[in-house]
Amino acid sequence: AIDNVMIERLWRTLKYEEVYLKEYASGADCYQSLGEYLDYYDHRRRHQSLGRKTPWQVYRPDRSERVKHSI
Repeated sequence: AIDNVMIERLWRTLKYEEVYLKEYASGADCYQSLGEYLDYYDHRRRHQSLGRKTPWQVYRPDRSERVKHSI
């Protein structure tokens, strides 16, 4: 299913851009760091598949003109 491909890509990106690059002092440290990364991923990281826009720019509810893309 296409939704599985998308979530697998997210997990790969999360591991290679965040998890594998850090040593966490504790579970709480890991939890906080992952939250910060996911905020970056959604709000500041530009995605090639979204026309170099962030997911927030494309999918936020108040956006009147949404970007159309194919998978």
